[in-house]
Amino acid sequence: MQLTDNINELAEALQQPADLTFELPDPEDDQIPESDFLKQVDVAWQVCDRFDLQTDIWRGRILRAVRDREKRGGDGRGTGFLHWLKEREISKSQAYSWIQLANSADTLLEEGKLEPKSINNFSKRAFVEAAKASPEVQQMVSEAAQKGDKITRREVKQLAEEWTAMSSELLPETVKEKAAENSLPARYIAPLVKEMEKLPEPHQNVIQQEIASNPDLDTLKQVTSEARSLAKYLKAAVQVQALNVQEVDIETALEEAQRVGCLSIAADLVNQASQLEQMIAKMYMTWKRINNLSDRLYVDTGASTPQLRFLLECLEPLGSEVMELQLGSAGERNIRLHIQETSDLPDGF
Repeated sequence: MQLTDNINELAEALQQPADLTFELPDPEDDQIPESDFLKQVDVAWQVCDRFDLQTDIWRGRILRAVRDREKRGGDGRGTGFLHWLKEREISKSQAYSWIQLANSADTLLEEGKLEPKSINNFSKRAFVEAAKASPEVQQMVSEAAQKGDKITRREVKQLAEEWTAMSSELLPETVKEKAAENSLPARYIAPLVKEMEKLPEPHQNVIQQEIASNPDLDTLKQVTSEARSLAKYLKAAVQVQALNVQEVDIETALEEAQRVGCLSIAADLVNQASQLEQMIAKMYMTWKRINNLSDRLYVDTGASTPQLRFLLECLEPLGSEVMELQLGSAGERNIRLHIQETSDLPDGF
């Protein structure tokens, strides 16, 4: 009986329009100062934002319930859940985005970090950002929300940057002190920490020494750029077969590039080489696929399908060992590619 009453109450509530009636300022009224006009529309926008947040959290909870029910009594492949989504024209990615939002809300509520009424102080994007933040940042954001502060994505991002600047073990104490004094803005320190986390310890030590000896904004920007190039170089170098086959001393080459001031160029070169090798591998697999599909289609066609046969003839060069491609609308340049398959397996395999 209680369940029926709840369902009836919910259904009755849905018959009532949401209380989202605003008195928006007249955009053609020149008597309204620009600052007042923007303030009024911003308030209305924030209300809509919070309304969307509450709605999306409940959508996530509903979808989670449907999904979990399907896990208990479904076919084990989630077919029923996917069918439920299809009937309501909801994509799978959107559904799981809402479920993740609901999980984040419930986690914050269950751990006592957030009071239910405080959710209304968040914008939708701020809440999503807070859900992804570290526990320490979540705690600071929740405390601010519970005091009645309006939380936007900017506030969450700022708190996260400040926490990174003050807590990271990768930063020298002199940098942390300047961050606390705000003489080094946290928004410049956080990207450096993010890039340093990708580097091996020896490279971290070099950067630490550099910013410890010159803890100023210009040095911070410079080492952040260097750290980004270092991370890109090291990640790409491992993936380049041409370097692994020849056993190039990656670290020494890196040090030489730094010494002559061309680290970013070397990093870009290695990165482009990695992408080229990946494209070659992808092109080879596509070439094989074209051959297989062409063979299958040729077997299934004949004199009764002249245009289909003509299509096959036109595409045949793309499946041959030598392919030609014209670059430019007027064919100013021809590119010829020769694919030759080899095998390292011994005879008989």
